[in-house]
Amino acid sequence: MFRSLAISASGLSAQRVRMETIASNIANAETTHSTDGVPYRRRVAVLAAGDGSAGAGTDPVAPGQPAGTSGVFNGVSAFEVPSGDFPTDGPPRFQVPVLETNAPTGSSTGVHVAGIQEDTTPGPMVYDPGHPDADKNGYVHYPNVRITDEVVNMMDARRVYEANASVFQTAKGMLNQALNI
Repeated sequence: MFRSLAISASGLSAQRVRMETIASNIANAETTHSTDGVPYRRRVAVLAAGDGSAGAGTDPVAPGQPAGTSGVFNGVSAFEVPSGDFPTDGPPRFQVPVLETNAPTGSSTGVHVAGIQEDTTPGPMVYDPGHPDADKNGYVHYPNVRITDEVVNMMDARRVYEANASVFQTAKGMLNQALNI
């Protein structure tokens, strides 16, 4: 019974990190010049699940990707860079390097954040010669953050968070009832 509490609690924690990452993307949607001199890059929280045995490998799943279709191996992502904005040979793919991880050791149940990855797809270029970050041709490189996509991702993360909270409350109630018997 405590295992169900741990699983839903791990889901709550993972969705909180996902919502914080999305909030950071929204906050930096207009940041054209970061500390390293380039526009802000969209970040994605990559979630991973244990396979039921302690210390076993994980299968990272990016938001919007079906389980088992992507992974990070030795710090290198299996995502690919599309040749254009909309690849015609399947779902959109992008190259994302792993920035950080906080995977718990020996975790075999629930979900955890395997890493926060950076989306390397290029952002839009806007002609604005008066902007302080304009290049010699007058174009400004903007971040690759689309607010509408981020809002949809935030709604999804919030609903998954609410579902995990509901499971946690139900499991807690069942455990409480079992103790009263």
